[in-house]
Amino acid sequence: MRRFGTNATAVKRVLTNANMSKTVLNAQYAVRGAVVIRAMEIKEQLAENPSDFDFDKIVMCNIGNPQELGQKPPTFPRQVLAGCLYPPLLEQNIFPSDVVEKAETILADTPSRSIGAYTHSQGLQSCRQFVADFIQNRDGVDCDPANIFLTDGASPGIKYVLQACISGPEHGCLTPIPQYPLYSGSVALLNGSLLGYKLDEDNGWSMDITEMDRLATESKAKGINPRCLVVINPGNPTGNSLDRDAIRDCVQLAKDHNLVILADEVYQENIYGDKPFVSFRSVLDSMGEGYNNVELASFHSVSKGVFGECGLRGGYMELRNIHDEGKEQLYKLASISLCSNTAGQVTTGVMCSLPKKGDASYESHTAETKAQYESLVRRSKIVSEKINQIEGISCQTVLGAMYAFPRVTIPLKAQEAAKAKGMAPDLFYAVSLLENAGICVVPGSGFGQADGTYHFRTTILPPEDEMEAVCARLADFHENFTADYS
Repeated sequence: MRRFGTNATAVKRVLTNANMSKTVLNAQYAVRGAVVIRAMEIKEQLAENPSDFDFDKIVMCNIGNPQELGQKPPTFPRQVLAGCLYPPLLEQNIFPSDVVEKAETILADTPSRSIGAYTHSQGLQSCRQFVADFIQNRDGVDCDPANIFLTDGASPGIKYVLQACISGPEHGCLTPIPQYPLYSGSVALLNGSLLGYKLDEDNGWSMDITEMDRLATESKAKGINPRCLVVINPGNPTGNSLDRDAIRDCVQLAKDHNLVILADEVYQENIYGDKPFVSFRSVLDSMGEGYNNVELASFHSVSKGVFGECGLRGGYMELRNIHDEGKEQLYKLASISLCSNTAGQVTTGVMCSLPKKGDASYESHTAETKAQYESLVRRSKIVSEKINQIEGISCQTVLGAMYAFPRVTIPLKAQEAAKAKGMAPDLFYAVSLLENAGICVVPGSGFGQADGTYHFRTTILPPEDEMEAVCARLADFHENFTADYS
């Protein structure tokens, strides 16, 4: 065999830490990091030797994955999807009439009545129209389906916008701290600068718009040009919810500093307090023509809310005030992947066009989603109350999303033990919680936290009849952990 190059006999691999892309090495995603890897190992060990641990199963509280923790998928969208996947089912008189009608509308928009074919890179026109109608009905604004991109969950659309905004360390992204690590990881992959604006934990994880303005101004003086502003509403991991005034402040900040707003609104159905969800789209449009140059990309997903269809990977991005040139480049990025998966497109379209009063599925669908939502409300209260009863742990009330982000006191001896193992104190705490109580959470350092504080993120998703027991296991663990390291 002929060999090429002067070092043909030397064995040198590209995909090693010494040689691969440094941006890949620098990117982190704690939600599926070291703690989750250890959880998978313990699951296997439990299956082989159940007596090895003082618990019989791992409770996966690390990620907002409702169906992993037993949430049932919603009936109406699954029926529509079944009809679209296998159209002969629509002829067998097994589905309500509105299911058949919805599936037929979508199939008529596909090549050869099959969702197995590629679609337009922005997604099926019928499903984009459903999304546009949803936004128009939600916000009382005009919405053009030409400005809708159907995506594999919200994440690809977010990445498209970040790619278009950031091309090096001289470009900055204003991101909340704590934040969902999709943002820090994506900015790292783009070799950009993450400009973290701290949320105020003691005031319900509220924003400080003056601090955000200072951060943007000082970054410019350091040679970093802020290009975009990320807002997660309701908050992940914090569970906070923004009111209209806070959103107006963000729009003004974006106008003052020429920022593209990325409005991550995937938890808009998960509101448990008195504050109703307010979209960035509605506030921006209400501020008048003077704000027509404020660029906004909004995101939603089928993964959260009461759908919990994480594995179907459906979502949308809506563009507002984006120049045609910008839209063209975002279209190019979407086209590189040809199109998002059609099952996710269908589910997104259905999420945005649910049964209305008088439709055949209205009563059953309403009862099903009402029960699921009310259970989430109760679980949010249980988590908030029970965690705050644990000495050494404090938690802001969960007003939205699917998470709590408690602050935990870690004894000095435990911090020293963590250092001896080469671990951050909150990672050490999370691993200990996993190995001793079977609860898998994510260390706060994976999301960002104020210096000298330690947190963990937990979901509110364990089944309602198990939630108090999970909180009790956490309380027992923390008491023992504190005693062991006192």
